[in-house]
Amino acid sequence: MPQTSVVFSSILGPSCSGQVPPGMGERGSGASSSGDLVFQEGRLISGSLEALMEHLVPTVDYYPDRTYIFTFLLSSRVFIPPHDLLARVGQICLEQRQQLETGSEKAKLKSFSAKIVQLLKEWTEAFPYDFQDEKAMAELKTITHRVTQCDEENGTVKKAIAQMTQSLLLSLAARSQLQELRDKLRSPAMDKGSVLKTKPPATQKDILGVCCDPLVLAQQLTHIELERVSSIHPEDLMQIVSHMDSRDKHRCRGDLTKTYSLEAYDNWFNCLSMLVATEVCRVVKKKHRTRMLEFFIDVARECFNIGNFNSMMAIISGMNLSPVARLKKTWSKVKTAKFDVLEVSTSAMSYIGLRRGGPHPLCPLAQNPLPTVPSGVGHVELAWLL
Repeated sequence: MPQTSVVFSSILGPSCSGQVPPGMGERGSGASSSGDLVFQEGRLISGSLEALMEHLVPTVDYYPDRTYIFTFLLSSRVFIPPHDLLARVGQICLEQRQQLETGSEKAKLKSFSAKIVQLLKEWTEAFPYDFQDEKAMAELKTITHRVTQCDEENGTVKKAIAQMTQSLLLSLAARSQLQELRDKLRSPAMDKGSVLKTKPPATQKDILGVCCDPLVLAQQLTHIELERVSSIHPEDLMQIVSHMDSRDKHRCRGDLTKTYSLEAYDNWFNCLSMLVATEVCRVVKKKHRTRMLEFFIDVARECFNIGNFNSMMAIISGMNLSPVARLKKTWSKVKTAKFDVLEVSTSAMSYIGLRRGGPHPLCPLAQNPLPTVPSGVGHVELAWLL
């Protein structure tokens, strides 16, 4: 098995000790790979993959720390697929069960079974989408079947397994419905310009005709942002990490087809940017076009006040696109106060400050633009922080 000291020494850190809470006991010395775990001042800092897997599985007198469970289940997928990890966990559980059945601790089988169910419960709650894989679901059924055999007289374990399975199936169904909805909303590529030309001007409503209040629009954008962010999970980010670092033969190549939540979030950013550019460029009269720019500046300001920085940056990105940026006469008509409000709020407004046809005495950012964050890299940076 590959050594994972470098990875897990940085991931576990001081906050994830792998220590056992009082009263939970310690893992017995019978584990074959227990010597591969490295502790520093009582904290687990690194170990081989095999030893860390054994440290994950409870015993009669030991249950792993919840922080360790989450950290290892998340990080281990860089080296081993979740269904293979689950299979190894099931194998370790079977070995321990056989030892208990042949030894003098057969009466403790019930306690051991309850801890295994608790581990599976925490796994299915933290990473339910690991079980979208048929192999993982098959392994889960195998383990739970073995566990129920240890507590046939009392239905407590069987009831806990039923509740866990029901919650897992509900989570998987919700994600499947969300994916189906997004697939339906994906319209095929078509010429939007031809559609607009076929409609009479009176029926072509701009954004101001739908919502003329910047605060209301910013609030609606925030609702959309929160809906999309809530569907992004830690394992989505780890899929990108494991896919990008494929040079190490010990690493498990991530499946980018499972990152559609991140893709949807990126697509939303791009759609909002294109909406801003389209709404500005479709206006014929310069006066109305200036008003449209000022409206989106107000929306960006309200997004900043709410804390919706992603929508704010998407709006700025839309106004920085070439079709909008080249409208120098229109930009020159925009009220200076509009820029000043945004420039005080965030340095990202240097995008707009550069569009006024030259430096302005009230615009220090136009003279000294600060670095800005390009769109589409936020989730990659977050992935490398894990």
